[in-house]
Order: sequence, then structure tokens, then C-alpha cells
Amino acid sequence: MNVSVTTMDIKLTIRSTITISDLTRLSTSHVTFQIHQSQTVVFILAVQRRMAVVFRGGGLGLAAMGYIGVDYLRHLSPSWHEVLQPLLWVVLAVIAITRVPFYKHWSAELRSALVFVAALLFMLAALLYEMISVRSVTAVLGLTWHRTTPPLPDTGQWILLGLNEKLPQVIVNILRARIVGLHHYLMLFVMLAFSVLFGSIEAPGLGIGARYMFTMAIGRLLRAISFASTILPSPRPWCAASRFHVPQHPHPWAQKFYVPYASDSNAISNVIRHDIAYDHSVVQEDEYRPNWGLMSFLTDFLRPVPSEESAWINLLKKAGGGCNDLLYSGHMLVAVLTAMAWTEAYGGLSSVFIWMLVAHSAQREVRERHHYTVDCIVAIYVGFMLWKMTGFMWPLNNKKSRLKKLEKIQGKLYQAAKDSDLEQVRDLLTQVDSTTKDQAGKDRAMNFFAGGTIIFALTVVVLAFVLTSDG
Repeated sequence: MNVSVTTMDIKLTIRSTITISDLTRLSTSHVTFQIHQSQTVVFILAVQRRMAVVFRGGGLGLAAMGYIGVDYLRHLSPSWHEVLQPLLWVVLAVIAITRVPFYKHWSAELRSALVFVAALLFMLAALLYEMISVRSVTAVLGLTWHRTTPPLPDTGQWILLGLNEKLPQVIVNILRARIVGLHHYLMLFVMLAFSVLFGSIEAPGLGIGARYMFTMAIGRLLRAISFASTILPSPRPWCAASRFHVPQHPHPWAQKFYVPYASDSNAISNVIRHDIAYDHSVVQEDEYRPNWGLMSFLTDFLRPVPSEESAWINLLKKAGGGCNDLLYSGHMLVAVLTAMAWTEAYGGLSSVFIWMLVAHSAQREVRERHHYTVDCIVAIYVGFMLWKMTGFMWPLNNKKSRLKKLEKIQGKLYQAAKDSDLEQVRDLLTQVDSTTKDQAGKDRAMNFFAGGTIIFALTVVVLAFVLTSDG
């Protein structure tokens, strides 16, 4: 680290190449400040995050591992799990709430509130489209097709079965263990976002939440478009009949454009040559069409049966994770986005732990035949690239405004530098991270916003767990 001051124009230079070891030496020894002529200010925002990595400790990582461990008690000791898990939720919520009065960045949260709400609505719309698509690709070919069509050959499944014969049994048992699921990754991200109250990640917390939901929405839209484009047979042929109440026969569209050309090589050759559906066999048209008003167009996609729920929204609630092979894995997308957010915002050894959970989840998806190997591989690199593409949403680029604030305190900073007062330097740099508007957090309006934000965020968390309970 190089700190430079001139007598005529007091400037602080903190190079972006500052290392953690530099900051560690700051906390244990005196700092030598040198005076140079004709130096300019370069204040890079990353220094604040790097300082946080050194001084915040590993509490968030320990909390994450503790949550995973407590929740795994559902398999080891259900009675203890019923007591400890709700207690842990309450403790985490109370700890977060008690930090609200001491949080200094409510104005930054306020500026991110509209983006957060917009991202939430976008994600809900994407999930609605995905739910319709999940039911549609299952219903269009009928239950008979799902029951009789064999799964695709998957070399990833072969490898895992082969490893079961080679690896020690204790390793195989660990690989088979249901350590982490969808709701765990959601909870890990919630813990990450709320850790902004403790200064563990860069503010605003609503900013990283908006980025997570926006990225999730894009990923879900791409996923729905992908699996609706080409219908793949499920690795679990019995799944559709056990979870969905749809007709046994294919939809008239499939009867006309798919069934005549599904298995006969001559028919396939002819349809390629003529590029027209030439088979005019009788198409079964006995489709049940309830009166759904403006939503009646969905009957062709959802294919309800008379014995099922009458409301279209109730059919979507039963879609769950679907029963076709839905390229790519939605569970793995959530896992990768959580790991990417954790690695960028918090880092440290705990991010290695999160990525180990992602790898464990991927092999379990294949091992338990919820997905083919390709679904998990595609989800991993799609999630990685999407997260990198949405970096404009968080962390916020406040470089110019912080440079202006730095100029206002340069006199005090110069004096602290001369006195080798590390604590004063650190306090002044912390002030650079707080705006004068943040002081408005003490008035009634900002307190109202803070309370409303916490209540709204906790409500969203509860709803997320309830709505994803079935996968």
C-alpha cells in the first residue's frame, strides 16, 4: 500500500493493488507515510471491501455451516430437528432485527428499493411462464408416452454407478446423503443479503437481492424456452403418472405433427422430403375445456381433466419441478447463483464450502435421476455467465461521489497520517462510505422505511420457502 501526501495539495493514494497482507500489517504496526510532490488522488472503492474481508471475521461462514448442520438433523434426529430449526430461524431473525438501528446505509437501500421491487415482479412473471411451460410439456404428449418412452442414455449416471463399486462405502454414503436442497440455497442467500446489516458485504442489501432475482428471472426464462422447444423423456418414467392428472392420449397438435412420424423411418424420411404433415389420420378431439374466461386459451397448454381442480392457477401449483427432463436444471441454477453471489460478496473459505455443496447437489441430481448430466453442466455455466453479465446492478459504482467525500476530509486525513493514527485513518475512510443523506436514517421517515424493508424482506423469505416446498 502506498499513501502519498503533498504539502500544497493534500492527497491520499490507495492503489487498487492493495493486498490483504498490506491491511494486516496496518492493523499490527505503524504506517510510514511519505511526502511526494506532484502526486494525484486515486481512491478505488474495492479497498473498503478488502478491509472488510480482514476485519469482519468468518461469522457468516460459520452461520451457514451451522444452518446446514442443524437442518440435516431431520435425517439423524427428527425430534431435535423440530426444536432446533425453528429456534435457529428465530435467533437469526432477531439478531438481524437488532442490527437495524445501527445500520448506516438506509438511504442507499431506499435508492435500490424500486429496482428490487421491479426485479421481484420480473422474477414472478418469469416463474409463472415457467410453471405454464412445465405443465404444458408434460401434458401435450399424454401419460402413455411418459410411461412407455425409455430414458436417454446418460454417461454421467454410468460413471456414478461405477464409482459406487470402487469407492469406500463411507464415501458413497456421503455422496448419497441429502445434505442440501433448494431451500438451503435460498436460505444461504438470505443470510448473505441480511449480513449487510453487520457490514459483512457491501451495501445495499436490496441491490444484491435485486441482482439475484433479476439473474434468476433471466435464467428461468431461458430454461423454460429451452425445455419447451424440445421435449425430452424423463429419467423417471413413472413420475408423470404419479404427479399429474392429464389425458392418456396426446394433444391433437401432437397427434397431427408428431405421432405419425415418431418411429417409422419411412414416415420420417417422407416428412423430411415433403416438409409437410401428409398423414391425415383421424385426430382425437375430445379435449375437456372448462370455462376459464380470459384464461381459457390455457386449456390447450394445461390440458385439465374433469376430475381435477377447476381453477387454472391450482393446476400450476401442482406442477412442481415437472416430470419431463427439463433442460437445464432449475435447482442447479439456484445453487450456482447462490454460490456466485457468496463468492463475489463475501469470499473466503466459506465460499469453497458453498461450491462443495453445489458439486454435491449436481451429482445427486444425476444419481437420483432428477436430471441428466447435461442439465447440470449447462445450468452451471449458464448460471456463472448470467451472474457475470448482471454485475451492473450490484455492487454500485460510487467512485466519483466517494472521491468528493474524500476531498472534504483530506485535512483530517493528512493529520492522522502524520500522527500514524491508524484508527483515525480507518474511521475517516469509513465516513467516506457513508453519505450525509445516510444521517437521515435517524429521522422518523427513514426509520419507517427501515422497519418496512425488514418486514417485507422477511415476508418474501417466508413465501419463498412455502412456494418452493415441493421443488
